[in-house]
Amino acid sequence: MPEIWFYHLVGRKLESVLPTLLEKALEREWNVVVQFTSDERLAAMDEHLYTWSDESFLPHGSARDGDAEEQPIWLTLGDDNPNGAKLRICVDGARAEDAAKASGDMYDRIILIFDGGDEAVLLDSRAQWKALKAAGYALSYYQQNENGGWDKKA
Repeated sequence: MPEIWFYHLVGRKLESVLPTLLEKALEREWNVVVQFTSDERLAAMDEHLYTWSDESFLPHGSARDGDAEEQPIWLTLGDDNPNGAKLRICVDGARAEDAAKASGDMYDRIILIFDGGDEAVLLDSRAQWKALKAAGYALSYYQQNENGGWDKKA
């Protein structure tokens, strides 16, 4: 059963947070799947990951690139795990609850990153937390602080 971590964005956007999390995963030699809910958002993040830093390169791909098993970071719209990832990151409305139920023991960790400025997203994240807690998952909740770091709240 995977650990599930909730990351509550406050004041920063996904574009500034996701690359850092991906770097940390690669440092641990973990393959990652990042699940989006729209092709437009996936394509924008695909481009962003190539240009986000002059000092860093995040090797990644998506269905339009092919060779999924060769990609340490896979961007997807579905529930696939073609690179044998141990970490799944759900963004832009992709649901950690659905990933947990579908994955069994496939992942070591699932991270849900959600925007704290959207009330509907907050309500959905709270509902997922309650459902996952009731199902017996190990949960952690991190809220972004004013310096862009993360404070563990639960």
